This record gives sequence, C-alpha cells and structure tokens, in this order.
Amino acid sequence: MRVLVLGATGRLGRMLQWGWRQETRFVPAWHGRRAGPSNDINTFDILSQPKALQDSVSECDVVLCLAGVTPASGADLALNRKIALAVRAASGNIPLLVASSAAVYGRADGLCREDDPACPMAPYGVAKLEMEQALTRAGGPVTSLRIGNVAGADQILGRLPTKDPFTLDRFSDGRTPCRSYVGPATLARMLADLCVAAGAGRALPALMNVACPGGVEMGALLDAVPHRWSARTAPDTAIPKVVLDTDTLGRFTALDERAGHADRLVAEWRAFIDQWEQRR
Repeated sequence: MRVLVLGATGRLGRMLQWGWRQETRFVPAWHGRRAGPSNDINTFDILSQPKALQDSVSECDVVLCLAGVTPASGADLALNRKIALAVRAASGNIPLLVASSAAVYGRADGLCREDDPACPMAPYGVAKLEMEQALTRAGGPVTSLRIGNVAGADQILGRLPTKDPFTLDRFSDGRTPCRSYVGPATLARMLADLCVAAGAGRALPALMNVACPGGVEMGALLDAVPHRWSARTAPDTAIPKVVLDTDTLGRFTALDERAGHADRLVAEWRAFIDQWEQRR
C-alpha cells in the first residue's frame, strides 16, 4: 500500500517523516512545495500544478493532506478550502484524510464531540470549518481530522527554545488553559493506523477528533520542560478548556491516556527535535 502525504515539509509533515521511519505496513510518498533535508520529496504546487497532483494521487491508495496555511504564514486562510477541494477532486474514489483543527470548536463546555455544533471564535477556526463543510458537499470518501494541539507545533513548545519567560492566562479556579494534546510519535502512529484502516476499505467517518484522551494544562507543560512562566488574570475572551472526545478515534487506533501527560508530551517533542529537526 502507498500513502501520499501532501504537505510533508510543514511541521506536522516533518513529524510524520520522523515517526514513520520504521513503518512497514505501507510505503509513504512525500510531497512538499519545497525540498526537504532528504531527496525523497516530490515538489509541486497543489493549486497551480494540477497534473503533478493528479499523477501523484493516481499512484497511491490513500491520500493524507496536511497541506494548508496558518495565521503565521500571513496567507489568505481561504486557501485551506481551495487546497482541500483541489485534492478532493484529484482523489476520486481514493480515501482522503485532510488535516482540520480543534479550533473549529471555539469556546466549548465539556468534551467536544464530532457531532456537536462547531462555533469557531478565531479566523483560522472559521476557515477550517468552511473547508470541512466544502469537503462534505463535495462528497466521496473523505475524513476531516480535527487535530488537537501537537507538542512542538503549538504555541507553547513550538516557541522553544527561548530564554524569555512565558505569560499564561490564569482563571478564577487557579488553572491555566487546558487543551487536548498529542505528541509527535503518538500522532504519527495514530495517523498511520488511520491510513491503514482507510486503505483496507474500512469506512472512516466524515469528522474525527485526533488527540490523546483527556487534556493537559499549559502551565503543567512548561513545568515539565522546565521553562519559566508567570500568570496573568485571564481576560473574558480567554478559553479555559478545549478537550476532545476521542471515542471515535479509539475505534481505529489504540489510545493511551499516559501519552497525553505533560512529561510524555515533552519527551516525544524532545525526541523529534533531537533526532530529526536538527537535520534542517
């Protein structure tokens, strides 16, 4: 089986290149808009080179689309929808998994379930929800993966190393923001399992949360590094907790609550940095 990974030179794509080094159940084919540290990256632009996209898709059994834009890029966030739809059109009946975001949930009470109403508060979440809705209208075997915070691609560990202390919101109960997280190695394993399931003909749902069970406070994450941080009174607009329900994910991959603990997340992030990112 061959799995095409679009967006392999982005942060999540580099995590998969590292995490899938020993993968034997399928052969990954890597795509990026620019060359990577190795010579096995097929470079082309998804929107402006449709033939290259079609040729790459036609050689694979499953497509995993990590390509897209984030607020940090400064690009038009509507490109997320355009890229996903271009890949959907090229994929035909080939199973397609597309990276969305937990940002679509916005401010939520309790566990965020895939069938809960999505109410994003930030432009990035709005753009990802619009992408999901456009894919649903397009039809076909496509799954939008609502990925939680990824250790090393987040606003905490992703900003390290730095000597500057962090400032975190602290809510009236004394807690810092709590989010669903997943480490690079665990994410790689989860996505590999989903690709194998899709390639074997199992029907994946249209929406799926991807994260470790439970949540972790950002203060605990920085304590596990350790890295200095201070607290400020959380503004009314701050979101205290976004924790994803992972029951659906658990039907396709093994879940380990320990993988979502702060020390394990930091350990996976450090392994990725030490073994792969230093090659950049």
